[in-house]
Amino acid sequence: MYLNTFLGLLIPFAGTTLGAAMVFLMKKNLSEKTEKVLLGFASGVMIAASVWSLLIPSIDMAAEKYRFTWVPAAVGFMVGIFFLLLLDNIIPHLHLNTDKPEGVISKSEKLKKTTMLVLAVTLHNIPEGMAVGVVFAGVLTSNTLITTAGAFSLSIGIAIQNFPEGAIISMPLRSEGMSKSKSFLYGTLSGIVEPIAAVLTILLTSVIESALPYLLSFAAGAMIYVVIEELIPEAQTGEHSNIGTIGAAFGFVIMMILDVALG
Repeated sequence: MYLNTFLGLLIPFAGTTLGAAMVFLMKKNLSEKTEKVLLGFASGVMIAASVWSLLIPSIDMAAEKYRFTWVPAAVGFMVGIFFLLLLDNIIPHLHLNTDKPEGVISKSEKLKKTTMLVLAVTLHNIPEGMAVGVVFAGVLTSNTLITTAGAFSLSIGIAIQNFPEGAIISMPLRSEGMSKSKSFLYGTLSGIVEPIAAVLTILLTSVIESALPYLLSFAAGAMIYVVIEELIPEAQTGEHSNIGTIGAAFGFVIMMILDVALG
């Protein structure tokens, strides 16, 4: 069981790493259409994962302990939203949809923008790591409403949506003149927070097992915040917004199938 948990926590990080590795295979810049498809796809995956892997299990667990089964889901969801809103305001970072590094800048400015871009994606990876951690915590506590297969489906789904995130951070860095190896390293490091957040969530849940329904919905709220604040606006800006919508639809359906078939 512990080996399965270890592997499950690493799968999303592997997705980010593989995405960042695209810097070795592709041209310096992602095309606008490709980027919109990838962002839309990531949005769809995260929305479906939030519903089937997090909110529905939260409500089902609450049915065993609470009279009003919607309370943990509603409270945890809103706390997750405001937690990410707080982090978004206190941690300096670049927003994906408006502040991409561009133009000729000095080395110090380039370093600052590079650091802030990595911080942006790293910030977004925190709730994803928490989501994986909380479902595997449910498996470790032998909660019958969360299966190992279901936990792995969430882990695989987040890894799939991490793939474009890894590429979206490494490719712009490469286009700014950074070497392929450094661009890959920064892209990979942006995902290291996921297994760390997952482990911390598991430790927290093991101490307060009764908080599991709240933690599930908290992770869902944090993930939805990222989708609404960053991914969807970026996928819908400019021309070809319908491509982002199609990507979101495919991402949603694929994640839904994974959750229903394996959960």
